[in-house]
Amino acid sequence: MGNKYNGRTFILEIFAILIGLVFLVPFYYVISNSLKPFAEILTNTSALPKALQFQNYVSAFEKLDYLKVLSNSLIITIASNVVLVVFCSMAAYMLVRTKKKISNIIFMSFVAAMIIPFQSIMIPLIKTAGSLNLLNSIWGLVIMYLGFGSGMTIFLYHGFIKGIPVELEEAAIIDGCSRFGLFWRIVFPLLKPITVTIVILNSLWIWNDYLLPSLVLQNPDLRTIPLATFFFFGQYTKQWDLALAALMLGIIPLLIFFFAMQKHIIKGITSGSIK
Repeated sequence: MGNKYNGRTFILEIFAILIGLVFLVPFYYVISNSLKPFAEILTNTSALPKALQFQNYVSAFEKLDYLKVLSNSLIITIASNVVLVVFCSMAAYMLVRTKKKISNIIFMSFVAAMIIPFQSIMIPLIKTAGSLNLLNSIWGLVIMYLGFGSGMTIFLYHGFIKGIPVELEEAAIIDGCSRFGLFWRIVFPLLKPITVTIVILNSLWIWNDYLLPSLVLQNPDLRTIPLATFFFFGQYTKQWDLALAALMLGIIPLLIFFFAMQKHIIKGITSGSIK
């Protein structure tokens, strides 16, 4: 028999709704003011727009060179996710299935690297990247994301793979499957729930990242959406109608992605907890 709905539950729900509304207030101000003329923003910031001013978005779209920065962000995010999934899934699999002390040492090294602040290695990283000709390169940035994202990705894959029965792999080996084929044909399809979760989490991180691209991508033609929005906001800081519209253009793709993949987040977390 399920728990009864009582006054305490009602109070907790009201409290949760109030917290949610507090977090939504900034979004309301950005969305509503991005649809107002500049003069209306100055007179009443908190009111709803009297008439929807979509010209703000058209002007910001053109001045931001939105299609270029969008394509740069998409290339970086997709390529980084591909290399993280491919290399980290294989690495985690070998670390789980290789029952040696060195495997535990390597795994703990990846986990320990997660707690190192980026600011502490920022200068050595840029110096090393410069000597390897990785600066002002989208693919150089992807390699760096592989390094910074490996710890969390391997950690999540490692925990999930431990729940996969070894008997499935033993049966495949008896049937003549190679070690490479064993992983990609038998093991990797079983990793779909955690892979989807990893892709979503890494996409949110990589898409919104500002600091690393600002250090690596000095060429304006290579700017990502956060970088372009930062420079745009600085240039048009007195034109809040255009600046807020540009900010919304940077948020919209991520909102669409998140809402489209929301059910997969829940499913992946649920499957991971069961494993």
